[in-house]
Amino acid sequence: MSEGIGPRTATRDIILLGASAGGVHALSEVVGRLPPNLPASIFVVLHIAPHGQSALPAILSRSGCLPASHPSDGELIQPGRIYVAPPDRHLLIDGDRVLLSRNATENGHRPAVDVLFRTAARVYRRRVIAVVLTGNLDDGTAGLAVVKRYGGVAIVQDPEEADYPSMPASAIASVQVDHVLPLADIGPLLDELVRQPLPPESVSGLQEGDEESNAMREQLEADGSESGSASGFTCPECGGALFEKPGKKPLHFRCRTGHAYSPESLLAKQSETLESALWAALRSLEENAALARRMERRVREGGGDRAGERYSKRAEDAEKHAAFLRSILHQGGSDLDPVADEEPSRAKLMPVNRA
Repeated sequence: MSEGIGPRTATRDIILLGASAGGVHALSEVVGRLPPNLPASIFVVLHIAPHGQSALPAILSRSGCLPASHPSDGELIQPGRIYVAPPDRHLLIDGDRVLLSRNATENGHRPAVDVLFRTAARVYRRRVIAVVLTGNLDDGTAGLAVVKRYGGVAIVQDPEEADYPSMPASAIASVQVDHVLPLADIGPLLDELVRQPLPPESVSGLQEGDEESNAMREQLEADGSESGSASGFTCPECGGALFEKPGKKPLHFRCRTGHAYSPESLLAKQSETLESALWAALRSLEENAALARRMERRVREGGGDRAGERYSKRAEDAEKHAAFLRSILHQGGSDLDPVADEEPSRAKLMPVNRA
């Protein structure tokens, strides 16, 4: 059996790629520019539907020289390979192995970019290079902050060329990233970074027991055991209270069952919940109006004109409210979701190294 990646390698040999909408093209472009002898392991999370099969490993294998696959749970990490998160499974790194998990969704996704970034950073620290690519909302921002906190390198696709700029723009606005680059330049930079030895004083090898503590800490967060302070908001997934850790940046919310959200993802999920509630209210109003009309007809047939008027008034009120709700719903998502169609403000982007 070949040996897995060793814990004392003095190079940045753990590459993390996170993407969402538009991510297949972006990932293919980055992977296609990596050499066959890359002395690093690559881990990929793309937001995909939880059901069915993913062709991403085959696409990435055809795009470049490195083999890509969905790993098995507990698989030993090997250099020169691409590990792709399978549908409906979080991709975690624990020691020198890959773990697959059905823990609660984060930012509405499983797999989620934040989970991969967070667990890899806690194990491999300065050896990690994390890349946020095209996508909507802000998954990856909180995880990228953890990568930086542990001494890793943060790279973000230039939002101005991304098909969907929200994820890159969020990362730049909230994290002091090291490089903002177009897709064509990310692959060559990764090849350059993994071949540069870390200075001795910068090598942060694993301390004894770090692998175990990483897995334990991840489970504590996944089941909400480390909740923090009450935020005053409720989880859109399960209805439980959302907690935040005081002073933690970027802002992040988690409920007791483990659902986690960054701010933009929480806003979007709340908007989805609001729309569902409005449709349910519309159905109830229309059913109420229909029942009142039926009762009106029955009592009028029996000569109860006065009672018929009462039912008619109830039906008219319900129909009026239903028409108002329907007009709101038919106006479109931008009225329900204040961030759905908002172009990320270029003025909010921090000045960063674009070289």
